[in-house]
Amino acid sequence: MIRVLVGLTLVGALALGAGFYIAENASGPEIEIIQPSRLVGRSAVFEALVTAPGGNLTSLDVIIEQDGQRLALYSLDTPLEGEVRQDGPDRIRVTRRFDQASHPELVGGAARIVVSAARPVLFGLREATATTEHHLEVRVVPPRLQVVSKFHYLNHGGSEMVVYRVTPPDAESGVQVGDRFYRGYPAQGAGVDGHDTLRVAFFALLYDQDLQTPVELYATDEAGNEARKTFDHDIFPRLFRRSRIPLSDRFLRSVVPPIVERAPELADEELDASTSPEEIAELYLFINRTLRQRNRETIAAFAGGTSTNLQWDGPFVQLSNSQVESGFADHRTYVYDGNDIDQQVHLGFDLASTANAPVSAANTGTVIHADYLGIYGNCVIIDHGMGLQSLYAHLSAIDVTPWEKVARGQPLGLSGQTGLAGGDHLHFAILLQGHPVTPMEWWDPHWIEDRIERKLREASELLNP
Repeated sequence: MIRVLVGLTLVGALALGAGFYIAENASGPEIEIIQPSRLVGRSAVFEALVTAPGGNLTSLDVIIEQDGQRLALYSLDTPLEGEVRQDGPDRIRVTRRFDQASHPELVGGAARIVVSAARPVLFGLREATATTEHHLEVRVVPPRLQVVSKFHYLNHGGSEMVVYRVTPPDAESGVQVGDRFYRGYPAQGAGVDGHDTLRVAFFALLYDQDLQTPVELYATDEAGNEARKTFDHDIFPRLFRRSRIPLSDRFLRSVVPPIVERAPELADEELDASTSPEEIAELYLFINRTLRQRNRETIAAFAGGTSTNLQWDGPFVQLSNSQVESGFADHRTYVYDGNDIDQQVHLGFDLASTANAPVSAANTGTVIHADYLGIYGNCVIIDHGMGLQSLYAHLSAIDVTPWEKVARGQPLGLSGQTGLAGGDHLHFAILLQGHPVTPMEWWDPHWIEDRIERKLREASELLNP
């Protein structure tokens, strides 16, 4: 019996020793710091994932160290303003927003975040610990903005340009007009050389924005610090026409079926001579509302691929020997069978010449679209750089291909009545960061000189005397 007890005691001691050995060598929780990545600004978010069996932790501490100071960000014992939530059976997510108000000791310069965590092992008799650290840079000074150009006059529905400086030069910047942002581009791309802080931004007050809409320079750096600065500008009102457009059954039967045939959204629609006028009218409303909006979103997306260099030179050219049949931002009410059935805003100029008239590039640029595009029919879009693009719609033929360089006056195709067009004409539009603006200004050599060329020339003379 004594031998048995001794044996059991020895086995127990060996098992306990093995347990302690395993506990001493057990790995601690897995720690992954999600953010911040490289920079911390005046306001930042800490976020980390901590993984342990069952998400069970005995301790979790997060600090930020800088110049010998240890500043608490989060602790299980004193959670401060942090948040912990389950992110799976074995993982928790820890987040904490911090800024100069919560941590006024933080200054610009190097720092590191240290995360320490422990989990229970051996039935809670021991702990397995882990520590992860992440080095970063603190930036607490917001970008600086300085306006260089003078005299900014903005017509309602029209465009303008500002020349300015931004520091640091890697900050994203531009002009904020209400809720619309117009990116600034390095001035070297506009021919003003030698200054990496100098920027050029084209911006607009859109037809549907209020005349009191705030206009200001905006910048944000990589650390998320923001800066805003107002600058001198005058805004002038413009009257936009209103018109009533009668829709006949003949017109609807001529334009609706070809669009339905090529619209993926309407692939299940089958039209023939027996299709009732009411069904055709319903399809027209879908085209004039939903498809129009989707086509506009497609067009706006092309702004993301604009060149950072100005590719155009001098005033844009109107379609040769053409008359303006419909103006920019005309408010149209569509009338069918004596009833008002829809309202839309026409965001371009309808230019009429002769049937199948040659259509040329209004200025130098790069073709970024040359294909069918819903209500616009056969359509060409040219990028002129720095967010400026021109659009040519309803063409009967297209003679250019995407990414082809074109010169001002180079043939693009022939006018026509493809898409939602009731007769042969060219729908011409100017787009700024994907937003339609009036083309009238861009056709005007005096406006080009005063609004753009003068400012670029003066900036170059000022900075390169």
